[in-house]
Amino acid sequence: MITRLFPALKHPNFRLFIGGQAISLIGTWMQRVAVGWLVYRLTGSALLLGVVGFVSQIPTFFLAPFAGVVADRMDRRRVVIATQALAGAQALLLSVLVMSGHISVWHIITLSTLLGISNAFDVPARQSFLHEMLQNKEDLGNAIALNSTVVNAGRLIGPSIAGILIAVAGEGVCFAFNAVSYGAVIIALFCMKIAGRPRPVRTTHVLQELTEGIRYAGAFLPIRNVLLFLALVSLVGMPYTVLMPVFARDILHSGPHGLGFLMGGAGAGALAGALYLASRRGTIGLERLIPMAATIFGCALIVFSLSRVYWLSLSIIPLVGFGMMVQMASSNTLVQVLVDDDKRGRVMSLYAMAFMGMAPFGSLMAGSLAKWVGAPRTVMIGGIGSLCGTVIFVLALPAMRKFMRPEHRREGGIADVSGGIPEAEE
Repeated sequence: MITRLFPALKHPNFRLFIGGQAISLIGTWMQRVAVGWLVYRLTGSALLLGVVGFVSQIPTFFLAPFAGVVADRMDRRRVVIATQALAGAQALLLSVLVMSGHISVWHIITLSTLLGISNAFDVPARQSFLHEMLQNKEDLGNAIALNSTVVNAGRLIGPSIAGILIAVAGEGVCFAFNAVSYGAVIIALFCMKIAGRPRPVRTTHVLQELTEGIRYAGAFLPIRNVLLFLALVSLVGMPYTVLMPVFARDILHSGPHGLGFLMGGAGAGALAGALYLASRRGTIGLERLIPMAATIFGCALIVFSLSRVYWLSLSIIPLVGFGMMVQMASSNTLVQVLVDDDKRGRVMSLYAMAFMGMAPFGSLMAGSLAKWVGAPRTVMIGGIGSLCGTVIFVLALPAMRKFMRPEHRREGGIADVSGGIPEAEE
């Protein structure tokens, strides 16, 4: 019954991966909440919240393109194992510093930068490795949606647990749990039986391959538009998360418990969005679903920014999570279906740049703007910016559809739109 609803679970390697992820991601979200609360507790500065968000994600912007070349050249499983081990070491060191009472803001900034470097190589390799876990490539969309489901189940559970643990035992316990949880993913990766993919001998320079991937994505209109739209929303809308401690403590007066439940509420909405995508068959209509989700996200951000009542904010935040997740996962699926496998790592590195690489600039911008106009107005501006991007994307949809049919057919004949791809853009 479950495999009928979620056919990706028929694949043993994917089941191992999801099992490890389910444990690890709870710890990941616990750490995200704990870091935000720790920084704000130590400094009381919205600007420093933005700085920590910036340094934890800026490595993706600069390193992800090179990480994509690495993912196309090397064994993707080994790359993911290495990045997970590095992230676990970062969490362990953070836990030791907090529990020993020696933590300071510069420690958090340095270790957040280290985590950002790990993530810059992890995301392109892990996203493109999903393709290798599946014997039936038609289950790719379902696998991406299920992966998003697990991510957001962790996002629902982790912050709620973190809010309680921070109040009872402090932030260090959250970091310790996260350090241990990385072991689940590493064990799962070692247990997989991967046939391997043919990796031709590379005669080109890394920079040549990097340029080739950028040109490929830039010349193919659907991929280019999806990535640009995702980058815009990541820049102006996604940074609302770094301001959540400000909302919890100073605007809604709900403390660490309130922060945990607000983050968990966004996770609940994102989980609902991921389950919705997992229940869909094929990828027909994803190009329409992306702007619809962004509209929900932008409108919900605006309403959330206007609320000064905790229960009202808690009821609105799931819509923010839902819209964010549906846009992000739909964009991921559409790009993965369209891209050629020999360029998958490089294009997914551009996806990582769009989704995670733009967020640090948004975090820094949001922290700076919140210092001058306040957190609520900053979040409202982000919602308005997301809606403006939606209008532009919708206007470009007719041109995008002309390019999509041949690429969809290659992955299983799952779209029915006319037109073709010019040979120069293959």
